[in-house]
Amino acid sequence: MKFMHRHTESHRSDRIGWLRAAVLGANDGIVSTASLLIGVAAASASHSTLLVTGMAGLMAGAMSMAAGEYISVHSQADTEQADLSRERAELASDPKAEHIELANIYIHRGVSPELAHQVADQLMAHDALGSHARDELGISETLTAKPVQAALASAASFVSGAALPLAVTFVAPEYSVVFWIALMSLVFLAALGAIAARAGGARVLIGAWRVTFWGALAMGVTALVGRLFGAVV
Repeated sequence: MKFMHRHTESHRSDRIGWLRAAVLGANDGIVSTASLLIGVAAASASHSTLLVTGMAGLMAGAMSMAAGEYISVHSQADTEQADLSRERAELASDPKAEHIELANIYIHRGVSPELAHQVADQLMAHDALGSHARDELGISETLTAKPVQAALASAASFVSGAALPLAVTFVAPEYSVVFWIALMSLVFLAALGAIAARAGGARVLIGAWRVTFWGALAMGVTALVGRLFGAVV
């Protein structure tokens, strides 16, 4: 007797929504907070001023990330719902034309016309709106917009990221605080890039390098601006 061996595959596309928001939030938390602290420190601010600035930046950034992500993703969700409502109306008014449209999609993908119409028949009988949403509009359960999830993930990850350079500021000697914030923030960014690449199935070194490079650039520019303004003052 022959047994069928089930091939189990592990895909990462279901992580796209929360992974993108989490990585964006953590990266922005580290980069913006570290850059803010370095810029203020370069302007010869006191250690207490740095701590207050860092805390204010953490809270403001977390709220901004949550609100921005919610509004952005909600706009995407509104667009998806509008497209689904239109598709639902078209299915109700002219199902035959919608059947032909769905079959043509499969034909263009390489399916024979006869089989394409059979597939369209069966899928529309099972879930007409879901079939058109997936194959015509590109809307799926995996990639659908989730505003609240994205907002919470962004805010939480921003706080986690921002807390790292702020913690360094607490413990670093005042005379070398800029050095330690910059150094440790680059380490944090490299680790974040590597973890995100690993979770997404991408190349770890490239992910780490990409995040670290742009973080270093942001901190360098902010330090330069802070020093210039500090010199003017």
